[in-house]
Amino acid sequence: MLVGRPSAGKATGNRDSMEEAVMKKRTGSERVVSLFLVLVVAAWVVTGSALQQTGGTVRIDNDDIGGVVTSSKGPEAGVWVIAETTGLPTNFVRIVVTDDQGRYLLPDLPRANYNIWVRGYGLVDSRKVQGTPGKTLNLTAALAPNARAAAEYYPANYWASLIQIPDKSEFPGTGPNGNGIPENVKTQGQYIHQTKTGGCQVCHQIGSKATREIPESLGNFESGAAAWDRRIQSGQNGFNMVGQSSRFGHKRLMAMYGDWTDRIKAGELPPVPPRPEGQERNVVISMWDWAGSTEYFHDVTVTDKWNPTVNAQGPVYGVHENASDNLTILDPMRHTVTQVRLPVLDPNNPPPFSLDQKVLQPSPYNRNEVTFSSRTTGHSLMMGSDGRVWVTSRVRAPETPAFCREGSDHPSAKFFPIERNNRQLSVYDPKTKTLTAIDTCFGTHHVQFARDANNTLWFSGGGRVVGWFNTKMYDQTGDVAKSQGWIPMILDTNGNGKVDEYVEPDQPIDPTKDKRVNAGYYGVVANPIDGSIWGSQNGFPGRLIRISPGPNPPMTSLAEIYEPPWNNPNVPVRGYSPRGIDVDTNGVIWTNLQSSHYASFDRRKCKSPLNGPAAATGQHCPEGWTLYPMPGPSYKGITEFGITDATYYNWVDQAGVLGLGKNVPVILGNTSDSVQALLPQTGKFVIMRVPFPMNFYAKGLDGRMDDPNAGWKGGGIWTVYSNRAPWHIEGDKGVTSKAVKFQVRPNPLAK
Repeated sequence: MLVGRPSAGKATGNRDSMEEAVMKKRTGSERVVSLFLVLVVAAWVVTGSALQQTGGTVRIDNDDIGGVVTSSKGPEAGVWVIAETTGLPTNFVRIVVTDDQGRYLLPDLPRANYNIWVRGYGLVDSRKVQGTPGKTLNLTAALAPNARAAAEYYPANYWASLIQIPDKSEFPGTGPNGNGIPENVKTQGQYIHQTKTGGCQVCHQIGSKATREIPESLGNFESGAAAWDRRIQSGQNGFNMVGQSSRFGHKRLMAMYGDWTDRIKAGELPPVPPRPEGQERNVVISMWDWAGSTEYFHDVTVTDKWNPTVNAQGPVYGVHENASDNLTILDPMRHTVTQVRLPVLDPNNPPPFSLDQKVLQPSPYNRNEVTFSSRTTGHSLMMGSDGRVWVTSRVRAPETPAFCREGSDHPSAKFFPIERNNRQLSVYDPKTKTLTAIDTCFGTHHVQFARDANNTLWFSGGGRVVGWFNTKMYDQTGDVAKSQGWIPMILDTNGNGKVDEYVEPDQPIDPTKDKRVNAGYYGVVANPIDGSIWGSQNGFPGRLIRISPGPNPPMTSLAEIYEPPWNNPNVPVRGYSPRGIDVDTNGVIWTNLQSSHYASFDRRKCKSPLNGPAAATGQHCPEGWTLYPMPGPSYKGITEFGITDATYYNWVDQAGVLGLGKNVPVILGNTSDSVQALLPQTGKFVIMRVPFPMNFYAKGLDGRMDDPNAGWKGGGIWTVYSNRAPWHIEGDKGVTSKAVKFQVRPNPLAK
């Protein structure tokens, strides 16, 4: 099913109508039904609609700043008002949007002195003025003197729309002696996938000021292609960037990007983005500095996935992947930041560095400095119902302990032994403020809790297997080996509903046997309806994988695979390359596709048999997919799959903590400086743009209900600046990554 591209138009800001919501809270092995959303809605009515304001004035409390934004053209609607202070223990910013009369209200500001200014499309930044809470402050917007000046504030995806992707007729590639595109790049869609988070934009934006211009400090070059050839060799990640370029055909890729930056230098400008409208004007953004200048973040957690009231008003936790070995903790109530180091099992024999401790060529930002020095490579983290934080991190060198290997009596090792892995596990207890290293046989990457009596953690990153860790058993016994297990991915190709002797991935299907597949999970999520474990597999065209653990995993565990309808001639809608994954409370799977779609997959819609030889193709259930086209501009000359926004991951607001309703799918707009919420009933996206500092690029999301009685103020979703090149972020050298909180109020002046 294809849902039409969202059309422009205003919408009203409201939570769901007053309906009874059921939130399930875990207490040990039991779940208590909590009906708190009724209180949320009641409070919403008081704090929202009761404060609808009319006329040209804005009523404020003693902790608000409000006023009217005007320019020489009159009131400026749909522009951002930014308040920033250095007067708290860590730097703090709050951002709101003006209403259709140019009015704004910055609510609930911590007591401090603020620099306040206006930013918006068609403008340049206004003069910063001083303001303090409790005072009205009218602001004068500055109209852009020309189109070039206005475009400096456009998101990266608009500048990226000037990139000229090779034409469809050039695929499959004909190699270095032909058109320069590798022969294994078969389609334009595959090339676009690699241009997005399949390659070029897995670390940072393409289209930001740092990428669309060639820094003078890089040197002088005879062509744009030569400048790009030198650029991608810069810094500690130069080795990786050069390696990635070969997947496109290095010379051809350098020519494409060189042509792009040459045309921009000559004056070519992107299309004009729309200003926020409708519910987009109800967004309130808060952000805190919370790391060193080179410490980008990879992920964030604030609560228990299945009970978002856990850790209410409590700390925010983040990890830094390759950048450092720290677990960083933000207290958003006190505006303080602390850090603790992730543990290793043997400090005298630590894991290797995650990146080479050298640079390929000097960076225009950091010269020969080695900026990243992590050994633990903390990637993702998840909070449990007791507030402990579980982190996928390296605790040792790659060789696994004896209980993981062939000859062990461990049930999973007897079924499928593992000799090496790349990342394991650690846990932080906020009560004792201690970190504990936990060895796992399987590799780890992303992590999610299942909704079960054992508080089971499930992991991606195991390559050939999917691993689990029984936290209840671990707490009771302290036995790491007994608490874990893993499952290889075995398809029921003989159709008898059980695990049998199987053929290997490189062997043809045998109708009398099952078949093992190497379908490594990138993302992972547990389905709360049937207990199945779903994963996303990157690549082209990629696929979703479902594992049913059965009563005695791994001996009873069967897998299913589902490819997006990419090259099926019998379907009208095509899409490819899942990346993130989450699930709603109905058991529907959501994933972001690099074909410029947000997609859902509902297994209940499948008509064909879900096992047997035909199911091994993954193309047996196109009817299970629903694809929603993403908003934004397309690459130059591209009419299909060409939307420039690269989407890294996604998340489902099961409980409605953001303010747009329950089961609202949310996606990261990594090239558009945004988080976007999809309203499935209409197919429209609410684009929550982060206008300052530009180059907002996130990799993880979480959502929490701090106070169900506080209306729109009671909840929110959290994410973080995850740009692997934090020096690309707007600002002077030394600018830090930010923790970012989004809330949606019922109208732009709600207090």
